[in-house]
Amino acid sequence: MKSPKILAVGGAHVDRRGRMTAPFVPGASIPGAMSEEVGGGVFNALRGAVRRGAAGSLMSVRGGDAAGEAVAAEIASNGIADLSAVFLDRATPSYTALLDRDGDVVAALADMGLYELAFPKQMRRAKLRQAIGTVDAVLCDANLPETALWHLAEVAQPIPLFAIAISPAKAVRLTPVLDKLSCLFMNRREAAVLAGTGIDVEPLQITRGLREAGLRRGVVTAGGSAVFAYDSAGLSIIAPPAPRRVVDVTGAGDALAGATTVALLRGDRLETALRHGIAAAVLAIESASAVPDLSPAAFAAALALVPSASEMA
Repeated sequence: MKSPKILAVGGAHVDRRGRMTAPFVPGASIPGAMSEEVGGGVFNALRGAVRRGAAGSLMSVRGGDAAGEAVAAEIASNGIADLSAVFLDRATPSYTALLDRDGDVVAALADMGLYELAFPKQMRRAKLRQAIGTVDAVLCDANLPETALWHLAEVAQPIPLFAIAISPAKAVRLTPVLDKLSCLFMNRREAAVLAGTGIDVEPLQITRGLREAGLRRGVVTAGGSAVFAYDSAGLSIIAPPAPRRVVDVTGAGDALAGATTVALLRGDRLETALRHGIAAAVLAIESASAVPDLSPAAFAAALALVPSASEMA
């Protein structure tokens, strides 16, 4: 399908990032600069998917404050249909990360109580069923509480349901619906939690644990280390190229999820789609924004750097 229609359900909130300009010292005041932009795992991924040619709609929840207005404006500016609920008496969720001078996360604070409160009710509304009836796939994240994920998975069938694990603590929310997912995007720590393994074991062992947990197809990242993915055809691994410059690692996993999802919906094999995802992640790392420029020229240049996948027994 040339322009897949994707409904994203999950986080769309304010991301704040403090970047240190001196070495991190625990308990000390470190000089740096604070920036703010609209983010959220599934919203980042959806914006990337739209920049790769998909048509997008978003169902999230937000407050009736200035942050909520910023989220609404960002949704509109990306040409995404806004199906979100607004709670005038609540604060819009936010995520605040502290990055060291190399761009790696030192600590983060997620203020997302509204998601816990509101998403379970939103998943029971007729509006969700109506929206799902108009799309080719649903992409969600584990910012939804477990009950909301369960209802979403039930309503989405038989439409493909893709998911982003978000964090090790939230990834476990996906356990009851792993067998209903078309693909799950996760990092090594999240995969290890779901597979019941350590994070330093071989990809084959993590894959075995994920399959036993019910997940038929998954993509596992590990920062700058090799990315591996599996489905019914087997297990593939790609060593990502070194970014030409490292600006900010925030959003790299979301960019990978969005671009890979679009490629899969267009009918690409998993190993081909994964190359597209890695190219988008490289561009995210090289960008100050969590959602990078994915114009044809920029994307083609990044894709040319990504090696072909190697198959593992």
